[in-house]
Amino acid sequence: QVQLVESGGGLVQPGGSLTLSCAASGISVGVTVMDWYRQARGKERELVAAITSGGDTTYASSVRGRFTISRDNTKNTVDLQMSSLKPEDTAVYYCHTSLWGIGYWGQGTQVTVSS
Repeated sequence: QVQLVESGGGLVQPGGSLTLSCAASGISVGVTVMDWYRQARGKERELVAAITSGGDTTYASSVRGRFTISRDNTKNTVDLQMSSLKPEDTAVYYCHTSLWGIGYWGQGTQVTVSS
């Protein structure tokens, strides 16, 4: 059974940094596409960043240059390093992957950017 558990969320001031981590079980993060999504209150869930099995990465235009997605195959984790955070980055961040056409989501971790 695939399980994804996010950690690392919290309150940070504008301009600050935060690193989210997604611990996976039941799937190897190095053999599939792993994503980070976010959902702000009252808005639809949106793709933030993705990393393929080959290590290729993609980012939403709103975070490109500020966020970095990476994975650690030995720890079976996927991280999202966030810097120069803005109030509009405030959202619940979710880890996601799919296997055999079935999507799996973590429970989410809240990131709040506020002074």
